[in-house]
Amino acid sequence: MYDYLIVGAGLFGATFAHEATRRGKKCLVIDRRSSVGGNIYCEKIEGINVHKYGAHIFHTSKKEIWEYVGQFAEFNNFVNSPIARYKDEIYNLPFNMNTFSRLWNIKTPQEAKKIIDRQRAECNLKEITNLEDQALSLVGKDVYEKLIKGYTEKQWGRKCDELPSFIIKRLPLRFTYNNNYFSDKYQGIPEGGYNQIIEKMLDGSDILLNTTYQDYIAAHPDTFKKVIYTGCIDEYFGYKYGELEYRTVRFETEVLDTDNYQGVAVVNYTEAEVPYTRIIEHKHFEFGTQPKTVISREYPCEWHKGIEPYYPINNDKNNELLLKYQADADQLSNVIFGGRLGGYKYYDMDKTIEAALALVKQELN
Repeated sequence: MYDYLIVGAGLFGATFAHEATRRGKKCLVIDRRSSVGGNIYCEKIEGINVHKYGAHIFHTSKKEIWEYVGQFAEFNNFVNSPIARYKDEIYNLPFNMNTFSRLWNIKTPQEAKKIIDRQRAECNLKEITNLEDQALSLVGKDVYEKLIKGYTEKQWGRKCDELPSFIIKRLPLRFTYNNNYFSDKYQGIPEGGYNQIIEKMLDGSDILLNTTYQDYIAAHPDTFKKVIYTGCIDEYFGYKYGELEYRTVRFETEVLDTDNYQGVAVVNYTEAEVPYTRIIEHKHFEFGTQPKTVISREYPCEWHKGIEPYYPINNDKNNELLLKYQADADQLSNVIFGGRLGGYKYYDMDKTIEAALALVKQELN
């Protein structure tokens, strides 16, 4: 008899399992994949830790979360400084003085602000009705057309004037020569990859891989007291109200016979004509010196059952559907939903750990 059946061996489930085990609870963690770690799983290729399910850079403003994850791995001093490529032009991200200097051949914040204010005024938007209006009202025409429009349309599979404005409530403009994408105080990549973190968190728990929740409970219905469910909440209820919508990503990973392909970990391709949104060169996350390199191209696409859901589409339609599922979930006394899929909410890694620890406090303290 297990105190907790934890469905999903990702960061949320592993954090809860670790804390519950520390408190003397017996946990079984199951996952439909053949590996633990969820989307932070790394695959070793040519001596390089390849982020198999997309780039994951740990960052947080909270010292307690940084120290918590630091129990499980030594972190390097990687700073995320991606670049954007539009046709043959290269720009720094996030939008900062290096970006504006390249765009307009200017040098000072005052010059950049003047151009942006003029372009925003020229748009003369009386009403914000879609994402395109929102972006133009925030950053003006040049930044929008070169660095936002094509990338966003690829990411969401829809034209910007067909997307709701809330997707980009704000677009930070940084009037300093600072290419650090995150403003959080703590940032880095675990030396040796993320797998070690999950493996240490799950030490002491029983683990079953290649196992779905439905298959497990059909065979072992009375072997646990409570469920922590981090899979899709609509799947748990058999999609009885309909399917929640997601965007997903297809990866094309390639080994190249060169020690350095693009000179940086992340390059965004912002023109619509390039079918992928970005290329990740994995060795740069850990300052690798291997003789070869591994890159992954990311192709956003529509989600359907049977493939991995990535980004919840939190529009009015899906939010109304979610409320129905959450109302049913509230009626269950022995099942708790959590994580990105269980909560139908995108989480950064630090927020995932924070949410799991909040559940631990609620359940076990």
